[in-house]
Amino acid sequence: MKVTGLNIHPLKSGRAIAQTSVSVHLDGLAGDRRFMLVDPDGKFITQRELQSLAQVEATHVSGGVHLKMGTRTITVPFDPSNRMDVRVWSSDVNASVAGDHANATLSGWFGQPVKLVHVDAAASRFANAEWAGAESPMSFADGYQVLITTIASLADLNVSLISKGQEPVGMDRFRTNILIDNDEPWEEDLWESVEIGGIVFDLVKPCARCIMTTQDQVTGDRIGGNPIQGLAEKRMSADRRVPGVLFGWNAVPRGEGTVSLGDEMRVVKAREERWPMKIRA
Repeated sequence: MKVTGLNIHPLKSGRAIAQTSVSVHLDGLAGDRRFMLVDPDGKFITQRELQSLAQVEATHVSGGVHLKMGTRTITVPFDPSNRMDVRVWSSDVNASVAGDHANATLSGWFGQPVKLVHVDAAASRFANAEWAGAESPMSFADGYQVLITTIASLADLNVSLISKGQEPVGMDRFRTNILIDNDEPWEEDLWESVEIGGIVFDLVKPCARCIMTTQDQVTGDRIGGNPIQGLAEKRMSADRRVPGVLFGWNAVPRGEGTVSLGDEMRVVKAREERWPMKIRA
């Protein structure tokens, strides 16, 4: 099994940026989910609420980020002393915030008041210790540092979608970080730990999927096949701790290094049982 795709998302809910190799740190892939839009009260904003975020391409620049949305562009610097408290799900983070001019410009882009924030070196956030262990650092990702998905599972999902008369979907709908080329659908359920590029990743929690999987990742429009309906047939969690349909696994890196396209993936430790799924009559 090999790495066949690598992606970072510099702006949370913005466009994926494909990589040929990427540095891995304890808080995730370098450059992944380091910037985020929030409302005036500091609550995080994603494509769930603002579909047009899918149109934004973000590129790191010295001291900040360059954003492009269609023909509009802006380079946003960050002053580490300019900060605000923001919230990502149940996590509170003291983040660096862009200046008033940049925030006014971005509010004009999206037709609502927004602020751009940065999880810089002074910011501190940790994944849920129940799943990831104590003091497991992370960026603005939803819950964990890295998302791992597989080619075979996407192919199986698309078989279900086609059988329903729907269009197949691409892996971009699932906003993965590390994509593995494998043969057996859903075998990732049995991977407790894997090694890639000399780095061990613990697969700590399956990823419950939301309405974002129904959105085109170029336009943000909710068009094409509906992965939630396809997953509902055999990927509906039977464990109340993670409700909903599941695709991919949240992973925690236990070391640092570099992962590249073509790297071999080795299962270090296997699970004895799969995650329980509801059986549809």
